[in-house]
Amino acid sequence: MVMRGKKPKVIAIEGIDGSGKSVQFKRLAEYCRACGLAVDTREYPVYTSFFGQEVGRYLSGAQGVQADTVDGKSMALWFALDRWEDLKAYQTQADVLVINRYVLSNAVYQSIRDIDLARPDIIDWVFELEYGHFGLPAADVYIYYDVDIAKAGENVLKKGHRDYVGEGKDVYEASGGIQARARAKYLEVAARREDILVIDCMKDGLFLSIDEIAQATQRALHARGIL
Repeated sequence: MVMRGKKPKVIAIEGIDGSGKSVQFKRLAEYCRACGLAVDTREYPVYTSFFGQEVGRYLSGAQGVQADTVDGKSMALWFALDRWEDLKAYQTQADVLVINRYVLSNAVYQSIRDIDLARPDIIDWVFELEYGHFGLPAADVYIYYDVDIAKAGENVLKKGHRDYVGEGKDVYEASGGIQARARAKYLEVAARREDILVIDCMKDGLFLSIDEIAQATQRALHARGIL
């Protein structure tokens, strides 16, 4: 990977499916630009790329093999290769790189599927794979949006048509067990890693407003010294 000029601050947006990541990803990029910062953005998987198309086929089960039946390290490798392909020649003069889903989501989701439950998690292995082996830029901070599982599921149904899966849910989104375990794993990992900030997006069983969540994100990033 080629990094020219100063290394940008890397902010990665994370959360279970339906947590409002994409909205906050866009709001954060807009906020950074309004602060006078040069901003690059990335979103993963890149479903139009060579490896991203394969990820989409596994998530949709389009070729008869579903992502939740593939062993964790093999599935993690597909996601990692998608990012490597996108970032291998990355050049920037940006101040900030904002990423929607990054290494943390790969580590979490490939550790909590039904077939993984009797196995050790691969959190550290995935970070070593993507940061150490592939040399992807380490996130300065991950922002994890914590939401209620049921409310997140309602949001997934509002996403509409997506090329890789159509109008429905992909195999990870459709599993309430996976989503619940992913939320628990995100919080578990956040408790032991200093590069993860948790934003509570709920109050009295309801989502906070988009503005309230965006402002909480901004305060957290300023307090951490990222912005």
